[in-house]
Amino acid sequence: MKLSTVAASIALATSAVPAANAALIGYGICQTGCNTLAVACYAAAGYTFGTVVAGPAAPAVIMGCNAALGKCSAACAVTLLAPV
Repeated sequence: MKLSTVAASIALATSAVPAANAALIGYGICQTGCNTLAVACYAAAGYTFGTVVAGPAAPAVIMGCNAALGKCSAACAVTLLAPV
């Protein structure tokens, strides 16, 4: 799927829904961004996102990626709760 098609789809979706649903769309976009960054963090460390069990034996870099994902996801909650 081309980026222009994705952008057009997002533009159409955000213009076609009532303002009350804008927070939900913003939350979804925010979570997608967080997960994209987590995948990039894992890849930079040489791992595949979703295949490493977070535990005491997990590499420190993976624990850092998980912590960053948690902070990013928590920040997305503000988007969900923000008034429109």
